[in-house]
Amino acid sequence: MSDPGGVAADQLRAFIERIERLEEEKKVISDDIKDVYAEAKGNGYDVKILRKVVSLRKKQPHEREEEEAVLDLYLHALGMAGAGPSEG
Repeated sequence: MSDPGGVAADQLRAFIERIERLEEEKKVISDDIKDVYAEAKGNGYDVKILRKVVSLRKKQPHEREEEEAVLDLYLHALGMAGAGPSEG
């Protein structure tokens, strides 16, 4: 069924409802991820570092190597190369 503007209302409604269901599922998954990070923090893990590790694991090895090379270049340019966590 379509209206005078050429929009198939039933199809449009179906798309909107699917998107709404998926958004709700995404929220539930997001809440679950937050719970896992909270649990890890409760066990003494650094959540910021865990997030960084997860981010790095998503990347291909060559992407990580390229990022690390650029980071190293920038740190050298700023005189921060080899700086430990307490330096800089």
